[in-house]
Amino acid sequence: MIIGSPAIASYFNFIYGLLSGHVGAPFLWPLAFIIAFIVFAVLLAILFSLFAYVFGWVERKIIGHAQSRHGPTYVGPFGFLQNLADLVKLISKEHMVPDRADKPLYQMILPAIVALFVLILAFIPFTNAFVGIDSSIGLFAVFVLISFSPLLLFLAGWTSGNKFGSISAQRSVMVMISYEVPMFLVIIAVAMLSNGYSLVSVVGAQSSYWFALLMPIGFVIFFIVMLAELERPPFDLREADSELVAGWLTDASAPYYALALMLDYVRMFVGALLIALLFFGGWLGPSVILPFAWLIAKVLLITVFIVIIRATSVRMRIDNVLKLGWIYLTPLAMLNLLVTFIVFVR
Repeated sequence: MIIGSPAIASYFNFIYGLLSGHVGAPFLWPLAFIIAFIVFAVLLAILFSLFAYVFGWVERKIIGHAQSRHGPTYVGPFGFLQNLADLVKLISKEHMVPDRADKPLYQMILPAIVALFVLILAFIPFTNAFVGIDSSIGLFAVFVLISFSPLLLFLAGWTSGNKFGSISAQRSVMVMISYEVPMFLVIIAVAMLSNGYSLVSVVGAQSSYWFALLMPIGFVIFFIVMLAELERPPFDLREADSELVAGWLTDASAPYYALALMLDYVRMFVGALLIALLFFGGWLGPSVILPFAWLIAKVLLITVFIVIIRATSVRMRIDNVLKLGWIYLTPLAMLNLLVTFIVFVR
């Protein structure tokens, strides 16, 4: 296994050169590394925070027009500052924890889930140079990290002390586990096509043809699986209005709920990035714009499509969701793996 960090290494070299002659030799290397790590972390935080803010506004606008409404209008130009007003309102309210909750664990779980997906972002390359952890098993590492989310979501509902939150968390866990099997099979097929588990090599292998064209069944399966993993409609079973109120967020107070909204968009960002990297060539494209801009453009188109599905689809029953995962997607994923091996590997 090979692990590198092109982004942090480039920042380190630049900062090391700036500090040389001003900082003593024993402190020069660790100080340069710490500053380089902080710079990368800040850039990553700005990136996903900007996505969460902008796309939160875009989603409300799209759904508003789909339902013959205007969406945010009054606060700022075209209502662009409405999300900022909502954020200020939420974080200014009192943070309350239910009496029956396991308070230390309950307050720790949601920040831990956010940290998990930020760690996943560190493995995801935005270009050849802008990647925090470039590992030869990066694709496998991302899958392993995503597989921890069902456990954390279960703890989020169970530790609240609310039966609705607990039941909702169990539903989320059942769905995620059901859909992780076909996701893993599709990831193996992608690794076969790219001849490795490095996300950079996966993108490089699509220089001639996108994997969405070479493996259309695998792409459709992975897209559906991502919708289920992100708990987006029609798989948003955690918040079935007539059954479980707000699911495992039923007892969340305003600041905690603001963090949960941020988590939803961070998860969507991760899911759209993975779809773009694995099936649409990532940052590859004509040199008319920067590689990073190509990746972001693909991510925005994918997320707009995800929102359109939310605005135009109805929620599925849990038995149909599980049936889709086990009876249809898993056999199709196995068939896709077999076809990929026969056509492109053997």
